[in-house]
Amino acid sequence: MYKSETFQLFERAIEERKQIVCMYQGYPREICPHAVGWSDNGEQALSFQFAGDSSKGLPPGGQWRCFELNQVQDAYLRDGPWYTGDSHKKPQKCVKDVALEVAY
Repeated sequence: MYKSETFQLFERAIEERKQIVCMYQGYPREICPHAVGWSDNGEQALSFQFAGDSSKGLPPGGQWRCFELNQVQDAYLRDGPWYTGDSHKKPQKCVKDVALEVAY
């Protein structure tokens, strides 16, 4: 199955436990992706956003977010702490067909 450059970058971030800095829907985001794959909307990733902004704001401590990868712009990897939320062990609905996810 075809994987975009962005998809491959998210896979590498998961494999190497690196942060991704990017623009998404016009807002700067700093995230740690935890699962990448496909859903009805195409390539998607479940990520923990720990810094940056969004239309809804970002609560203290960060929040789980679902990213449509065709809307991710200017993404690059960065070294730094690996962030995660408390509730990733619950079933996620963001990525229907998982290609890669963080092993716990």
